[in-house]
Amino acid sequence: MRAVVVWWDLKESAQTIESLRDFLRDEAVDRFSSLPGLRLKFWISDRENDRWGAVLLWESAEAAAAPLPNRAAELIGYPPTQRAFFDVEATAEGVFELARLAGRGLALEG
Repeated sequence: MRAVVVWWDLKESAQTIESLRDFLRDEAVDRFSSLPGLRLKFWISDRENDRWGAVLLWESAEAAAAPLPNRAAELIGYPPTQRAFFDVEATAEGVFELARLAGRGLALEG
C-alpha cells in the first residue's frame, strides 16, 4: 500500500477553504469515489495557515502512480505546494460507531 499527502498553500489563490468545500460537494467526492485502487481519500484543511490538502491511501504503488483528476490544481491555479509519497507499514481500524465513513466531513455534513 501507498499513502500520498498533498498540501496547497492558498495564500496566492483566489480559492478559499469555503469555495473548495463547494468543489467537494459538486464534483470531487463523486469523481474520486470511482477511482480504481483508491482505498480512501480524505480532504483536510488548516484554516489557521490557509492550507488545503488531501490524504490518499492506495492499494498499491501502481495505483498511486496512475494519473489523477487535476481539477483542484486547475481551480487553485497551481500544483500542490507539497506532495509526499509513503510506504504503508501497517494498518489498523479501531472500534467505531459509524457504519460508513463515506459522506462524512464539514463539506458534506453542514
